[in-house]
Amino acid sequence: MATLAANGINLYYESLGDDDAEPILLVPGLGTQLLRWTLPFCQQLTAMGYRVIRFDNRDAGRSTHLTHVPVPDFWAVGRATAAGQRPDVPYTLQDMAADAIGLLDGLRIARAHVVGRSMGGMIAQLMASAYPERIASLTSVMSSTGNPRLPGAAPDVMGLMVQRPPAPAEDEAGFVRHGLAFARRIAGAGFPFDEEAQRALVLEEARIAHDPAAFGRQIAAIAATGDLRPALARIVAPTLVVHGTDDPLVPPDCGRDTAASIPGAELLLVEGMGHDLPSGAYGTVAAAIGRLRR
Repeated sequence: MATLAANGINLYYESLGDDDAEPILLVPGLGTQLLRWTLPFCQQLTAMGYRVIRFDNRDAGRSTHLTHVPVPDFWAVGRATAAGQRPDVPYTLQDMAADAIGLLDGLRIARAHVVGRSMGGMIAQLMASAYPERIASLTSVMSSTGNPRLPGAAPDVMGLMVQRPPAPAEDEAGFVRHGLAFARRIAGAGFPFDEEAQRALVLEEARIAHDPAAFGRQIAAIAATGDLRPALARIVAPTLVVHGTDDPLVPPDCGRDTAASIPGAELLLVEGMGHDLPSGAYGTVAAAIGRLRR
């Protein structure tokens, strides 16, 4: 457990496994922390001979929070993006990709396998496009390309995601109820829902850092980044795209579009998986990542 200066901010990270093993960097998603890459999943990867590095993005967990920066005006961001102009946002996903490369620099890692989930998948895609010499392989999990023609989240899912729960310090039970309701809704029907594990995760993330404004800044970063497909066409790393067939937040067509936009990418559709990585899918996903080794 350590903090490292990268790209002008501090990133909190944890390194698991042998320091001399092949490095694999796990990039978390929107508004979540490195804890979403659970220890049992990481241990599957270390058992395969990887050094696993998981970290908190900027504005998440124990990494730098831009508390001095207000949440952008989303209407203005949308208007600027639609007009082809650069919106006024604190940062974009390109900046977050540069953060992750800065973390590798600080760890003196020349090349790494990179795995990103949801927003983290988009960050990983940008890393592979902009820094090809640094990426040994790319795995994009439950993510998208920013293609404006793709289907969006189910309306009730979007409503749950943007609804602000009570502050955990004021109403912990209400905060947990909201977190569990969202986690249950985005989970797929093909795997058991582990309520106790989800409850523990919701509470642990809140204990480490509860910052609703940071969530808004990360959403603005996604909106401002726009369509990634031109960048994805330049990716040369061996690529795996993983998506659940039951994903109600980022529908499966988004995974199909990601795979179609990256030359030579393999698409793995996991039957019954939603917008999560259930323990029952760990072995399937880890084995598929391992097949990218050259």
